[in-house]
Amino acid sequence: MNAPVQTNLITAQISQLSTVLGLHNVDPAELEQTLIQTAFKSSTQITREQMGALLIVASQYKLNPWTKEIYAFPDKSKGIIPVVGVDGWSRIINSNPNLNGIEFVFSDNMVRMNKAKVDCPEWVDCLIYRKDRERPTVVREYLDEVYREPMGANGFAGPWQSHPKRFLRHKALIQCARLAFGFVGIYDQDEAERIQENSSPKTVSGFDENTIPDGYDEFELQHLNEMRALALEGLEALQAGFDSLPKGKCRSHFWTIHKESLKAAAEKADQSHGETYEHSPA
Repeated sequence: MNAPVQTNLITAQISQLSTVLGLHNVDPAELEQTLIQTAFKSSTQITREQMGALLIVASQYKLNPWTKEIYAFPDKSKGIIPVVGVDGWSRIINSNPNLNGIEFVFSDNMVRMNKAKVDCPEWVDCLIYRKDRERPTVVREYLDEVYREPMGANGFAGPWQSHPKRFLRHKALIQCARLAFGFVGIYDQDEAERIQENSSPKTVSGFDENTIPDGYDEFELQHLNEMRALALEGLEALQAGFDSLPKGKCRSHFWTIHKESLKAAAEKADQSHGETYEHSPA
């Protein structure tokens, strides 16, 4: 009984999304097969539940999974990690009716990270202006906190080695957009890969500051942006936010990782009324 219902639901989701995206007179079955082949970064069989989850997120943000504005990494819990490409982020940011401009400010200090081919600014600020707010949302991304060295056994160079300025700018844009517009539940590919890397337990038993507790990824994704926003209001607001976090190993691990950057941002906010937020990524 469940299979026909799931099939009908997937077909309805595909038809609805294709209509929103202006894909008329296209067979939903063909779109489904194309989706399976192009929208999932996996060598394993994709479930209909996973496909349905991706379609829900794609419909929420009006993103096209057939042109890879959005795609997905299956996670180890048989769910998905929705990944939005650069074009997708550009679309949802520019389509927001409250957007009133974007600016970037680059550090004058140029550095070269390990195995990088070119120099890159030490940091970049992204400023997003909204029509309904007097002051912009400002996020600073530091190169040394987001740079990724070549991965794999042979250490093949990737985009961070050849185009670090572009990728640092993308990081700043995405994090600033999250705070400015409240985008949740979507990630860039770099974040999705880090989530996958950190999804397995690091120790069998016990707990110390290097142990990743069960459920920590979800805890961090749920609370990190809110704590960053509270840091912009100063130390008192940050303390209140910390006190409101659910108690347990996830909170302890969260604070071990993020306390320095959050406290630094809060202290700076108390001194300068929170004009700039220095972001430390997950």
